[in-house]
Order: sequence, then C-alpha cells, then structure tokens
Amino acid sequence: MKSIELDATLVNLPKVIDFIDQNLEEVGCDMKAQMKIDISVEELFVNIAHYAYHDVVGKAKITFEYLEESRMVRIQLVDCGMHYDPLAKADPDITLSAEEREIGGLGILMVKKNMDDIQYEYVDGQNITSIYKRVE
Repeated sequence: MKSIELDATLVNLPKVIDFIDQNLEEVGCDMKAQMKIDISVEELFVNIAHYAYHDVVGKAKITFEYLEESRMVRIQLVDCGMHYDPLAKADPDITLSAEEREIGGLGILMVKKNMDDIQYEYVDGQNITSIYKRVE
C-alpha cells in the first residue's frame, strides 16, 4: 500500500491527483477508469479541504492499494476532521429542477456512479472513505 499525507488544502489537489495517476499508470489502468477515479478523488478531497476542519488547516492521508486478484484499486481518504458520513444522506432527486432540488449531494452521487463501491467508516476519530474501481 502506498500513501501520501498532506495539508487538506485546495493548493494540494494537484499533488493528490499526481499521486493517484502515477499509481494508476503503474498498474495499467485504462484512461476511462482513470478519469472516473480522478473525478471521484477530487470530489472527496475537495470536500475534506472545504468542510472537515472548519477554519483551520488539517491533514489528509490518501492511500492507494492495488488488489491484484480482483484487478481493483482501493483508494482511501482519511481525515481527523469533523465526523461526516458522506453516505448517510439520501441521494438527491435528479429528476427535479435545480431550483426544486436541495443543495448538496450531487458530488457524492457522482462518486457513487463512477466507482464500483464506496464505503465509509469512522474509527478512532478518523473519517475513512474508501473507493473501489476495477481496472482492466
């Protein structure tokens, strides 16, 4: 398993994406899956940067693991910020117009649609969001 830990700020988003892309290239991930993974990691990291630590800068740890037997990658985003389960809220009703729909939730819905699985757990004061994607 490989990991990177850095300040959860938007300025570090390119470093996070570079870390993910480098590891995806090493396992031979196709471009379509890579784009879906990048979009999902960006959404989750930006949420941490914007909301996890309120007005202070906290840390985020991103881990990358290739599960060879299933040809899946598991990426975990870990922070020690405010307890927040991105899967707890119901998916937004995308049949409603933007004016009728409640604010929020579209980014997590996009992650759910792009990934093969998404899991969340809160352990020892840490938010741990894991995303899984098969790479062919």
